[in-house]
Amino acid sequence: MPGDRDLGSVEVRDYQGEKLGAIADFRENSIKGPQKVDRTTYRLRVDGAVATPADYRYGDIIARETTYTKVVQLDCVEGWSVKALWEGVLISDLVDRASPAAGAVTVVFHAADGYSTSLPLAYVRSRKVLLAYKLNGVELPPERGFPFQVVAQDKWGYKWCKWVTRIELSADPAYRGYWESRGYSSAGDLDKPSIGP
Repeated sequence: MPGDRDLGSVEVRDYQGEKLGAIADFRENSIKGPQKVDRTTYRLRVDGAVATPADYRYGDIIARETTYTKVVQLDCVEGWSVKALWEGVLISDLVDRASPAAGAVTVVFHAADGYSTSLPLAYVRSRKVLLAYKLNGVELPPERGFPFQVVAQDKWGYKWCKWVTRIELSADPAYRGYWESRGYSSAGDLDKPSIGP
């Protein structure tokens, strides 16, 4: 109706009987501070050891891909945790569309601030890892990783890349990202120490 005003989304704090943390509960600890990514010029590049590299606009991913939701807790090596409802697309859908090479075993995530980390391709597929664009029912705010954040369940928070601009397939199982090259575990498994191999 004429005169209607969009009041925006309201943050979900309870999902199917499960209490969720708030967006404000996350702490800012990125390497260069929150990034401001322009949705009109944003492109997500999927390349590396693939047959058909691709570039996607923000709106294309959301409109074209099947979306999924899941409640996952982010655990930071600093000692804090937040359980939240994430909504996004499967990274494996984007990867598989690019036709990974037979030797591709690692998915490397690159961020707008120069950050990078990686996850095994087998893990990305088997755990149905999300590239999230919503958090607790609202669009990711800039400080939380807009336009996309990796939701790497059962991994320490440094594996949850924010402001993702590139997904690179690699044949290198030993790729070391920003924190991994500084002594943090490449696996990043929650049930193991964060420092080490």
